[in-house]
Amino acid sequence: MATYDLEQQEQIDQFKQFWKQYGNLLTWLVLLVLSGFAAWNGYNWWQNQQAAKAAGLYEELDKAASQGDTKKVTQSFADLRKDYAGTTFAQQGALLAAKVAADHQDTTQTKAALQWLVDEGRNADLVAVARLRLAGVQLDAKQYDDAIKTLSAKLPEEFEGLANDRRGDIFMVQGKKEQAVEAYQKAWKQIDPAVDYRRFVEGKLVALGHAPAPVADAAASAAK
Repeated sequence: MATYDLEQQEQIDQFKQFWKQYGNLLTWLVLLVLSGFAAWNGYNWWQNQQAAKAAGLYEELDKAASQGDTKKVTQSFADLRKDYAGTTFAQQGALLAAKVAADHQDTTQTKAALQWLVDEGRNADLVAVARLRLAGVQLDAKQYDDAIKTLSAKLPEEFEGLANDRRGDIFMVQGKKEQAVEAYQKAWKQIDPAVDYRRFVEGKLVALGHAPAPVADAAASAAK
């Protein structure tokens, strides 16, 4: 028994020595791990809270848009942009705010909302939509160089055809027929044949005397 007590005491002494040397370090390591876990949970909670609040503001914006309340739309979008800029709701809100402004012929607000999304948006698809719409607004305002610049950024592949179609429109109003035809031809090739809009691009090419090959072949067959 005495031997057992001695061995036990030695183990206790060794543990005390170990704790004296490494105890604080281990304590801090454990605290760091626990703090990191708590921070991760806290971040997820915060993210969920942000999304919920942003969703509420977007709902207000959507309601105001359906009622044609431009003042409320502007305020709701401003709040989304200020407090929840990193959320998808804010980016969707920019497109909705721009549409409402455009419906009310407010070019300044339309461009501002779209430009914010172009500059600050994180969703590549929504940013692409904003670029296409902004280029259209700039085209209407005869800001041709700005419109071409807006379309110059790299877009997701599925939007490249639409971007080239918009470039064709810009070149046409500038009287640059050859460049317009080239842009439309690229657009026609890039847009999926299953997409109805491709027919509009085809119509532009036909009107310019440059019908795409399948259409030209069909016309030749009919003439025989």
